[in-house]
Amino acid sequence: MTDELPVHISRDELHALEVPESFQAADSFDVRLINHGESLHVHLHLDDPLSEVAAIDASNHFVERESQRFVRVTVDTDRLDGTSHVGKLKVASAYGAETRWIDVEVVEPDETRNSVQVDESLAQPQRRPAREESSPLLGPQLLVFGLGVLALVVALVAALVLQETLVLVGSLIVLGGVLVALFFLLQG
Repeated sequence: MTDELPVHISRDELHALEVPESFQAADSFDVRLINHGESLHVHLHLDDPLSEVAAIDASNHFVERESQRFVRVTVDTDRLDGTSHVGKLKVASAYGAETRWIDVEVVEPDETRNSVQVDESLAQPQRRPAREESSPLLGPQLLVFGLGVLALVVALVAALVLQETLVLVGSLIVLGGVLVALFFLLQG
């Protein structure tokens, strides 16, 4: 599950920012911009220590009125080197009308999250259930066969009722198509 850093905008007054004092992440996370007021621009910036291990694709984000927007902060866990990195995330609303700083600590991810439990049962081969041989005319093949027969019957009835040469030729083409489909159906 992805961690989320909530940022409330314009909840009590226009352009006001409500952010947590600090935030801890072990991997990439989303900044959830929750706008309670009018549409505005929000600027996000990582300070130098935090930008060594994390990045934001774009710094300026437009948030519609009464809406939410998620901004991904991508963490490069390979650059952590077994230590945590502490830095600050700057959040500014309405071109700097309000600015807040959040202490962000990026820690080494838990190894248990990516580990696989192995025991002796994996060494034993698993029995596969016996496959039942099915008839070639069961399942979707039966439906295709039925539709082919229906098309053939409609074509033949049209040829007999209309007694036109062109309809007869079309009926023979449908018959040929049904026979080819039947051939491939029985081969499969």
